[in-house]
Amino acid sequence: MKGFDFLSTLLILALASSIASAYDPSPLQDFCVAIDDPKQALFVNGKFCKNPKLANANDFFFKGLNIPGNTNNPQGSNVTTVNVDNLKGLNTLGISLVRIDYAPNGGQNPPHTHPRGTEILVVLEGTLYVGFVSSNQDNNRLFTKILNKGDVFVFPIGQIHFQVNIGHTPAVAFAGLSSQNAGVITIANTVFGSDPSIYPDVLAKAFKLDRNIVINLQKKFLAERN
Repeated sequence: MKGFDFLSTLLILALASSIASAYDPSPLQDFCVAIDDPKQALFVNGKFCKNPKLANANDFFFKGLNIPGNTNNPQGSNVTTVNVDNLKGLNTLGISLVRIDYAPNGGQNPPHTHPRGTEILVVLEGTLYVGFVSSNQDNNRLFTKILNKGDVFVFPIGQIHFQVNIGHTPAVAFAGLSSQNAGVITIANTVFGSDPSIYPDVLAKAFKLDRNIVINLQKKFLAERN
């Protein structure tokens, strides 16, 4: 009986371990629709892998993050992204990098979220006001800090966050993200600039706005997209 109990315990532990280690892999793009015929498949969760014997140093190299981005745009910012799309060696490694340039006096990286990655940001030059908002379950608390050169701030995965240059000189920050393709959803562009447009009454009710204001906002974002 003792031997039976011991074997039963081992079996239960093995089963529990198997269940604990089994999970769906995190998506590396917005969606990946299943298809029955593999001959019609066009995409995988991530990128196909090069034969390791054909890999070379250039697969792991990116040049140009020393070059400031053009901030002459409505938001006054520019994000230079280094991810698996332009640095192929990042495939399967779960990490990417961005350089963010901010124009003086209010250049901002507007409220947005990364659906697939946590972000850790370090300020190289300037002064930034940064923050993120927690989920509904946490009562949408706002966490903010004023960052100066050398300061670091973390934006947890999926949380809406932002940065704005409150100084009178250009600002620069670098950020690492915990995904080879963290994705980005800019809140205003997504809500008011979707294609096709969300029914205005839905947004008017959600944002407590007049329907005509919503329609006007949608026209502005549509014009920017085109």
